[in-house]
Amino acid sequence: MKYLSSLLLMAAGALSQQVTYENSSSTILRVDNGTYGPAIEEYHYYYDQWPIGLAISSKGRFFVSYTRGDYAYTVGEVVNKTAEAPYPSQALQVPVADLNTTWNGIAFGSGNSTAFISVQALYITPETATRPETLWILDTGRPTVHNAAGDPSMPYAQPGGPKLMAISLTNDTIYQTYTFPSTVHYPDSYLNDLRFDLRANVSGTSGGGIAYLVDSSNEGRNGFIMVDLKTGESWRRLEQDKSVLRVPNDVPTYFGKPFYYRSLGMPISWQKEGLDGIQLSMDGETVYYSPLTSKTLYSIPSANLRVRDSNPLAEVWAHSNVSSKGQRGGDANGFEGDSSGKIYQLMPEQNAVYYFDPSDGMTHGFLQDPRILWPDGATVGADGYIYLNINQLPFQPDWNFGVDGRLHPGAVLRAKLPDGAVKITTLY
Repeated sequence: MKYLSSLLLMAAGALSQQVTYENSSSTILRVDNGTYGPAIEEYHYYYDQWPIGLAISSKGRFFVSYTRGDYAYTVGEVVNKTAEAPYPSQALQVPVADLNTTWNGIAFGSGNSTAFISVQALYITPETATRPETLWILDTGRPTVHNAAGDPSMPYAQPGGPKLMAISLTNDTIYQTYTFPSTVHYPDSYLNDLRFDLRANVSGTSGGGIAYLVDSSNEGRNGFIMVDLKTGESWRRLEQDKSVLRVPNDVPTYFGKPFYYRSLGMPISWQKEGLDGIQLSMDGETVYYSPLTSKTLYSIPSANLRVRDSNPLAEVWAHSNVSSKGQRGGDANGFEGDSSGKIYQLMPEQNAVYYFDPSDGMTHGFLQDPRILWPDGATVGADGYIYLNINQLPFQPDWNFGVDGRLHPGAVLRAKLPDGAVKITTLY
């Protein structure tokens, strides 16, 4: 009865701003209750599709992306606390029946360059003298498909499908699209995240800004992809460096249990995702990054990533200038940054958010809460909050022999940043 009472108290507490998790055994021992940091607010609930990316505009418009399998749409806008709708319209979402095709028995994702196939990440840049406030769409072009037995697979990408698209938030229309040659985006590449420096005086660019993208492919050819936003030219850098590759046989812990990758039709294995998190420093001079399956944070001068292939030493210099910032205490997913210079790292093993402080060279704990069940995307708003997408990813069927252990709702949680920090504006 006492245990039941504790559960009821916990349920009631979930309706408040901050939950206090009590130990029900009346032990006299010190107990880790799984929380620290500022109060968390439950900002949005997902009752339909499970999210991956999110972005908050200067006016509070809230956008979300969902990687495609059989979902009706892959980019949405929140319409109320419990619902989203296709953005900017259903017409721009490639129909499920058209997501992939076959050539000589080999499956390929759609090559549609004008509509959304499977969008992994979103990012918003503020209005500048030359651009409106822009929602950037990073489309992998590689949906997850299932055969008749339910076995999942990811078709190869074909040119046109993987793309970077710019949507004006003034009129909700696409005003620019960037695609990639097969020498830059390979058939087995997977675009995961993105950051921007829109300043006209950035070295190695044509004056229209640059995008830094990460290729996190499970197939292993990881590295950075850069896009000159004025010319559309793209190139790769830091190809197959140890710092961008997955750590072999990495066994993380979720819910206090070791986790192995269990996919239908395949032997039990390990998570294989390489380069994942990326964040620019406030001055744009440094790129911070790491693979998903790694406990080490790395950095590189951004100038090294902007050097073109016309320089025969470009790749040698890039590899020579990688720096380790040390271990952070666990695997990390997405990154974010704020106006105080902190580099936030989402920690799915710890149900937490850590940050790296360049001023002391150390990683610190910022936020922990049992509700942070796989933080799979973060964005910092102009309002001084960090927003976290929570999607319970380790319980998805494709990682658990087809059994879906996720429980609705998914959520967006938010917490106030320390020191009055807000979204970075110095790079625009």
